[in-house]
Amino acid sequence: MNESYDVVVVGGGPAGLAGALCLARARRTVLVVDAGAPRNDPAQHLHNYLGRDGDAPGDLIADGRAEITRYGADVVDGTVVSARSTGEEDGDLRFLLTLEDGRSVRSRRVLITSGLTDELPDVPGVAQRWGHDVIHCPYCHGWEWRDEPLTVLGTGPLGVQQAQLFRQWSHDITLVQHTAPAPDDEEREQLAALGIGLVAGEVSRVEVAEDRITGLRLVSGELVPCRAVVVVPRFTVRSSLIDSLGLGTSQEEKKGHVVGTCVPSAPTGATDVPGVYVAGNVTDLHAQVLAAAAAGLKTGTAVNTDLLAEDLGRARAGRHRV
Repeated sequence: MNESYDVVVVGGGPAGLAGALCLARARRTVLVVDAGAPRNDPAQHLHNYLGRDGDAPGDLIADGRAEITRYGADVVDGTVVSARSTGEEDGDLRFLLTLEDGRSVRSRRVLITSGLTDELPDVPGVAQRWGHDVIHCPYCHGWEWRDEPLTVLGTGPLGVQQAQLFRQWSHDITLVQHTAPAPDDEEREQLAALGIGLVAGEVSRVEVAEDRITGLRLVSGELVPCRAVVVVPRFTVRSSLIDSLGLGTSQEEKKGHVVGTCVPSAPTGATDVPGVYVAGNVTDLHAQVLAAAAAGLKTGTAVNTDLLAEDLGRARAGRHRV
């Protein structure tokens, strides 16, 4: 870890590593700081990544790290706790980033790819089974749970849509209302047309036997049998670094229900703070692994173009020979 870099990438997931790869190949000095807590860590496999479908998420990260270091990028394990602009030095943007262990590093640009946190329903057993047989994305998990009895844990108006989506993979779908609003007449008709069961009542816990889910236990004592539970998390960006840079966040809503918060950005990944870029789930709540990696690459090219403009300005001013 040097004292200064062209770009510091905060977050070493697919988006961050793809951006770092692009920038390192562009002969920029790059540091990736990774806290080592990937969102998909509980999952055994990643899916819908062309050429790597079914791989362990950790294998993708390990291979990505090896690739960027071949091009001269540095990687450190750690957490960036704060970052701030130090203004301009000789007309160039500069940032100071501080790590949890007290180390600090300067950079010309910052690329934030620290992802998001899945806020799960507060039901005993949900967090413990998350990533195994508590699932949320039909495109990520539907094939693996095809033809199995599945229950959707309703916590908002999107439960009906989740039940409809998972019906494509299984004919045995039940929506347990829990704390969600009761479906309206049209939604009830849609559920009935697809053969999706509807159970009113609040859930007290997830039942597990021999390391597998057996059902949802209602407060009434009734057991709704199933093999996996579908939830709708709330997606929230990790905010300490976001706040220290003065970045704003916005809420994303569906059907009047807040599904999460993200950092608004231009298509290039540029934020409202000059010199600060974002890519992956921190700005796109629904990006799967492949989409996050693609966004990291796209944003990496934008960061390089931004640096090139600064380099050109310095050269024309006679301060630096490019």
